[in-house]
Amino acid sequence: MVKILDASALICYLEKETGYEQVKDLLGKAAESGRNLLMTTINWGEVHYVLLKDYGQDEVDHILTLIHTFPIEFVPADLVLVKQAAIYKATKKLPYVDSFAAALTKLRKGELVTGDRDFKVVEGDIKISWI
Repeated sequence: MVKILDASALICYLEKETGYEQVKDLLGKAAESGRNLLMTTINWGEVHYVLLKDYGQDEVDHILTLIHTFPIEFVPADLVLVKQAAIYKATKKLPYVDSFAAALTKLRKGELVTGDRDFKVVEGDIKISWI
C-alpha cells in the first residue's frame, strides 16, 4: 500500500520530533524497495513555508536540497485532486492544505502518515498511520 506523507510527518522527521523514528523507518523502507512515498506539491509548499518561517532562506535552501534526495515523489495538484480536496474542505471542514493530503490518500487508496489531529475527521474515509 502506498504511503502518503502529510507536511507534519516530514517536518517531524526534519526536526526530530516525536515520531521521527517512524518516519525515518518509512523513508528507509521506501529507499530499499524503490517504492517512493508520495506527497502533494501543496503539502510540500506547507513544509517550505514552515521551514522558511523557522530557519530563514539560507538554511531552507540547504534543507530543500536534502529533501529532494529522499525517496518521495511530489504529486502536482491536477483537477481530480483539487476536486476531492474541495469535497473534504466543504464536507469535513478539514483545513484546505490538509485536504490535499487526504484527497491524494483517497484517490491512490493509500495510507496517510501524519501527526496532525485535524485528520481525525476523515479517519473513517481514509487509512491513517498516526505518528
